[in-house]
Amino acid sequence: MGSVRKASAWLGLVDDNEDERYYDDDYSEGTGSGDAWVTDPRVKVATDTAEEKGRRIGTVTPDSFRDARAIGELFREGVPVIVNLTAMEASDAKRVVDFAAGLVFGLRGSIDRVSTRVFLLSPADTEIISGDPGAHRSDGFFNQS
Repeated sequence: MGSVRKASAWLGLVDDNEDERYYDDDYSEGTGSGDAWVTDPRVKVATDTAEEKGRRIGTVTPDSFRDARAIGELFREGVPVIVNLTAMEASDAKRVVDFAAGLVFGLRGSIDRVSTRVFLLSPADTEIISGDPGAHRSDGFFNQS
């Protein structure tokens, strides 16, 4: 598995087909108490902290137009959403972009193209800082003239 594929699997962007190597026989039979798998409580705390500070970004990779609702629900909550349309057919992707454009217009947000068929929907209170190298060179560390 290549390093890009491993990183994508770690981030949950693709399915990791190598889970068998992480499988532990001690957990296969359970503890006998009948308890369901419980998520580590630290994960919930981290999520709550991120939500309280407004530091959440949603990512949605829709398979069809039916998945547009997930985009709308996240965006209505004030969460910036990255929409990856690379897995969709062109006609459905166009419908999702039209939906997203209406969504940002109605909620006074903005839409930016990140790359081919990948878009960032930003709520009205979110500031997008350009990554242009020349935009931040007027003063500071990199001004070595």
